[in-house]
Amino acid sequence: MLWSLFKIILFVAVIAGLAMGAGALMELEGGIRVAVAGVELNLGPLQAVIVFAVLIVAVWLLIVLFGLLRAVVRFLNGDETAISRYFDRSREKKGYEALADGMMALASGESSTAMAKASRAEKYLRRPELTNLLTAQAAEMSGDTRKATQVYKKLLSDERTQFVGVRGLMKQKLDEGDTETAMRLAEKALALKPRHVDTQDALLGLQAQKSDWAGARKTLAAKLKYGGLPRDVHKRRDAVLALSEAKGILDEGKSVEAREAAIEANRLSPDLVPAAVMAARGYIDDDKPRYAARVLTKAWVAQPHPDLAAAFAEIAPDETPKARIARFRALTKHREGDAETRMLVAELNIAAGDYVAARKALGNLPDSEPSQRALTLLAAIERGEGSDDKTVRALLARAVTAPRGPQWVCENCKHIHAGWTPVCENCGGFDTLSWTKAPEAEGQMAGGAEMLPLIIGEDTPSETERDLSVDDQDKASDDPVMRDEPLDGEVVATPSDHISNEKR
Repeated sequence: MLWSLFKIILFVAVIAGLAMGAGALMELEGGIRVAVAGVELNLGPLQAVIVFAVLIVAVWLLIVLFGLLRAVVRFLNGDETAISRYFDRSREKKGYEALADGMMALASGESSTAMAKASRAEKYLRRPELTNLLTAQAAEMSGDTRKATQVYKKLLSDERTQFVGVRGLMKQKLDEGDTETAMRLAEKALALKPRHVDTQDALLGLQAQKSDWAGARKTLAAKLKYGGLPRDVHKRRDAVLALSEAKGILDEGKSVEAREAAIEANRLSPDLVPAAVMAARGYIDDDKPRYAARVLTKAWVAQPHPDLAAAFAEIAPDETPKARIARFRALTKHREGDAETRMLVAELNIAAGDYVAARKALGNLPDSEPSQRALTLLAAIERGEGSDDKTVRALLARAVTAPRGPQWVCENCKHIHAGWTPVCENCGGFDTLSWTKAPEAEGQMAGGAEMLPLIIGEDTPSETERDLSVDDQDKASDDPVMRDEPLDGEVVATPSDHISNEKR
């Protein structure tokens, strides 16, 4: 409000000043006389001021016209001028509008429209580093891989777009299944941009698929260096790669190097079960049982596993069942409430013929966490304590339909593996296997396990065997309980024997 009032007052003051000035000029006597080529002009003071102002405006117009004429001449000669800049701005505006329309068409899935807009943008902008990428992506969307390849190769000639071109070609080779070429392109792309996380992951996955464990460890180190991976995750995955490298070295017959690599893998991740088993067996071969026991105990504390128990048994394979119970106390005193520990103690006592201690160790596990292994152990205990055949067969029948218990399951696709591998056989995920319970199969008959003992209790032994499938009969024929043989501590359940049966 005050500013508006000030502007009004200023305008009135200026007009008043001009009016007073004009009045003062008109009251002055004399003037200006101009004589040119016999022509004489007499101007009063006010007229002289007006003519002077007109002359200033005329001179300014002449200068502007001269500059315009000079700009036209330069424009015709191809030099950059205000005129050329005007047309350039017009072209850029049209080009960027076409580029924006092309990007929107690409996002909408209109590949043909996107390619047309990209061509129009290139016509106006002449910026191939912008328009070629749009053209390549539109060509890929439309299925014209040949056109996309040509455009990506063009991008390789410019340092600014070289990485984009290499990465685009890498993705094409992956889609085509040419993993060899894709891996070389991924290595080149990572050399251009070491911090690019997607390229790091792509190269790591390809190296793992090709069993290039040494190269994968370098890539993993690069991920850690450039902040693409937490330190604890890097340590775990580096251990997985070191273990895989050790297995590859062992396959080549280099046992000494393999032992060292396995020990290194176990040092990096003591809770990695396969690494602990391999390192322990390396120590056993080097006649270092105390080191082997220490490695296995540390892994058992992290996660009890049948393979750890089997390797622990290999430290002293010729010991008696009672001596084995005493030695295994170093292992079983840890994680005593874990199902794996309880079943291991039960196995050891069954092997020693102490069925009371075996039943105490097993506890209510067959009811609270029923599994094939727990129910089979309970059947062995019942047979050892003199139970009738009907009771034993009923337990074995329940075991047929009971869950198998923890297995190596991929966390991504839930695929079950017979043994641990660094890469999932189904989805190709790296370090995704974990020792856990597999998901229940769909369509399982509810209550089936509970009904089988009742059915089998009414059948004769021969009828029971006919009811079992061929595969189940084969499993049963391997079990001394089903063969009506007396349980022998050397035969029934040493940890290594049971684990090998589980794997079969």
